[in-house]
Amino acid sequence: WGKRFGRHRIAPRVSPNKTWEGFAGGLATTTLLALLLGPWLTPMDRPMAALAGAMIGAARFIGDVTISALKRDIGVKDAGSLLPGHGGGMDRIDSLTFTAPLFFHFVYYFYF
Repeated sequence: WGKRFGRHRIAPRVSPNKTWEGFAGGLATTTLLALLLGPWLTPMDRPMAALAGAMIGAARFIGDVTISALKRDIGVKDAGSLLPGHGGGMDRIDSLTFTAPLFFHFVYYFYF
């Protein structure tokens, strides 16, 4: 979303390629996918799946920017060389630092 439609940068000093359009597109896509797949893959009904999707979409962005800020603070561009051209292995999973615990606690709180 951001590469195609992005014009307005969110945090240019931390992560210069992150845009508001990319954030909105990612949030909408995650919410829509959760709405469609959540009731089929989880014990959630549609409203709860949409809420979980929106929370995950927002947390994904926060995790990504947080890891980018940490890398910038320590002077590292890529978190590893396992996946050349992709910023390393950590850059592929940085959003999980926030989304995985959030989803776990969301499901645990509401369903167990």
